Amino acid sequence: MPELPDIEAYIEALEARILRQPIADIQISNPFLVRSVEPPWQEAIGKQVTSIRRLGKRIVFGLEEELFVIIHLMIAGRFHWKAHRFKPNRQTLATFTFSAGKLALTEAGSKRRASLYVVQGEAALASHDPGGIDVLATDLDSFAAALTRENHTLKRALTDPHLFSGIGNAYSDEILLEAGISPLQLTKRLDDPTIRRLYTATQKTLQSWSEKLRGEARKSFPEKVTAFREDMAAHGKYGQPCPKCATPIQRITYAENEANYCPTCQTGGRLLADRALSRLLKEDWPRTLDELERRYQKNSS
Repeated sequence: MPELPDIEAYIEALEARILRQPIADIQISNPFLVRSVEPPWQEAIGKQVTSIRRLGKRIVFGLEEELFVIIHLMIAGRFHWKAHRFKPNRQTLATFTFSAGKLALTEAGSKRRASLYVVQGEAALASHDPGGIDVLATDLDSFAAALTRENHTLKRALTDPHLFSGIGNAYSDEILLEAGISPLQLTKRLDDPTIRRLYTATQKTLQSWSEKLRGEARKSFPEKVTAFREDMAAHGKYGQPCPKCATPIQRITYAENEANYCPTCQTGGRLLADRALSRLLKEDWPRTLDELERRYQKNSS
């Protein structure tokens, strides 16, 4: 799912192409994309794009007459900038036509989770805001208050859109490695120095990635937005060396997500077990990297 830095990159690219331009036409290829009824989405046709903003992990096109088009890309939704000769394919959900080209909204796979809402007025737009704070625009005290509002694991807290805006599975892994804290650490057990370290790591990670991706978007439209980037330190790096200490990155999986972490940098050398594997293996689950290494050596001999 595109997260804060990815959304910022999209906004950078879109502002250069469609800001202050009227929407000449909209073609909805999949009726399940549109989730609102009033006002009808057709009212956006002909209106000029006056602003482009981020609302959590959503992208909002502000139009004339306080009309807003809210697009949530979800897991597999992506934007593509095309020439006028572009024709929709099976993955195309909608096409927005402008004078300079066409903006295609696509979604890979068979599940249709991406959504489009059209609302009237700032109050209606605010109702779509999950309420999480913008870490890049908040202070330490506000960050700490949001973090410790409920007692969750850090992985869950950072990715909760009601607590923090725009952070998902990928960048939470990067933040936690930068901070050197376990993804399963409970928020209520964090002391003040640890919260400060996490706050600094969150700002540093999101700011650096946003600047990097926005810079790339100034050169070309971000056509290949992905959660697994080659220069990430932890996310998607299972088995590869940690860039800080060279320990192999480990992971735990749950539902449709995973947490990637470095045992040396984040858990004092302890291996984390997801709930299903813990129940299955019980006492056979290796607790440390040394135990895991001995297990590998025994199986290979």
